[in-house]
Amino acid sequence: MDGIHDLGGTQGFGRIDIEADEPVFHHPWQRTSFALMMATQIVMRSHNTDEYRHAIERMHPAHYLRCDYYERVLTGTVSLLVEKGHLSREDIEQRAGGGFELAGPVADRPMADLTPQPEARFSVGDRVRVLTISPGGHIRAPKFCRGHEGTVIHRAPKFRFPDTSAHGGERRKEHTYHVEFASKDLWSDSEAANDSVIVDLWDSYLEAVL
Repeated sequence: MDGIHDLGGTQGFGRIDIEADEPVFHHPWQRTSFALMMATQIVMRSHNTDEYRHAIERMHPAHYLRCDYYERVLTGTVSLLVEKGHLSREDIEQRAGGGFELAGPVADRPMADLTPQPEARFSVGDRVRVLTISPGGHIRAPKFCRGHEGTVIHRAPKFRFPDTSAHGGERRKEHTYHVEFASKDLWSDSEAANDSVIVDLWDSYLEAVL
C-alpha cells in the first residue's frame, strides 16, 4: 500500500527534534494503548502483527500525520477489534465520549501476484533488483527501493511472508535478505557519495540482475 506511512526518502517534513531524556510514555493512556496492543495480539490472538501494521497503514492520511505514535497504536488495535467483532463502533464512541476515527477498509485486491519462493534463490554478493509492485494491501518493500538494484550482504533464515500474513492468505515463510543500496542510486541528487542504505527484503520481492 503506497500510503502516507511510507515516508522513507521523502523531503519537506522539517527537522527531527530530539527530546533529552525522553520517557517511554508521556501520559498514562499511552501505556494503556501499548498494553492493549500487546494483549490483543499475544493473549487474545485477535490478529497478528502484519494485520496490525496494515491497520495503521489504512488510517486516513490527515489522521495519520496529526497522530503521535501511541495514537496510531490505539487506532490500529481498536480498528481490528471492531472489524473482527470484538467491539462495536458504538461501544468505542460511548467509551471515548464522542467520535473515534477508525482505519479505512482493506482493498478489494490487497496482494500483488507474487510467485512463492520456498527456497533461497540468492547468496551473499548477488546483485538483485526490487520488483516494481504497488499492491493495495500490506507490503514490506519500501517505495524508495522498488525498481532499484542492490547487493545481498546477508541471507537470513525464513520468516513469515507479511503480504499474505496480513490478509488471510497462504501462511508461508520465505528467506529474507539484507540488501545494500548506494544512496546515489536511490536518490540522484544525493551528495552522500559514500553512503548506503540496507533494507530487509523477502525473496518474492526480488529478481536477479543478469
